[in-house]
Amino acid sequence: MTVLRAPFKTDSTQRTIIPFGKLEHALPSAQQPARKPKLLDQLREAMRSRHYSHRTEETYCHWVKRFIFFHNVRHPAEMAEPEINVFLTHLAVKDRISSSTQNQALSALLFLYRYVINRKIGDLGEVIRARKSKHLPVVMTREEVKAVLSHLFGDKWLMASLMYGAGLRLMECLRLGRTRTCFLDPPSR
Repeated sequence: MTVLRAPFKTDSTQRTIIPFGKLEHALPSAQQPARKPKLLDQLREAMRSRHYSHRTEETYCHWVKRFIFFHNVRHPAEMAEPEINVFLTHLAVKDRISSSTQNQALSALLFLYRYVINRKIGDLGEVIRARKSKHLPVVMTREEVKAVLSHLFGDKWLMASLMYGAGLRLMECLRLGRTRTCFLDPPSR
């Protein structure tokens, strides 16, 4: 005979140990009531079905969480254009984010409302936009690139050459290395 201690109780006909308050775990899956997935799970599923990258998925989830917590944990279905406007304005004025970051937050919220909540967002009114930066990106000359590459060896040189020559981004180049592509392995002699 099995000795049971709290917080468990036993169903004597099947001899199943059931934690108190967890009866739904003891029911077979066919008898369990179907639950609607949580909002962020729905967002992830919608993004995966549209083949968004993992990084974009993480970023959109981050912005949706910030939006929800900014409005004191209200569900986005209860909010609309005015709340989005206030959030985006707060990001530009108080958090002083860049315009591309503000656009990213807006894109995440538009995706949430369009594909998860199934509601179109109308005019956002007078959203205060973040200022675009006025500085130009620094571009290295060919001589500077050659000087940098001359100080690299092995796979570091190969990765830097690929990034420069093929225009790869850092994560794209690192994924190449992770897939153990034959040209990244040192030649066997």
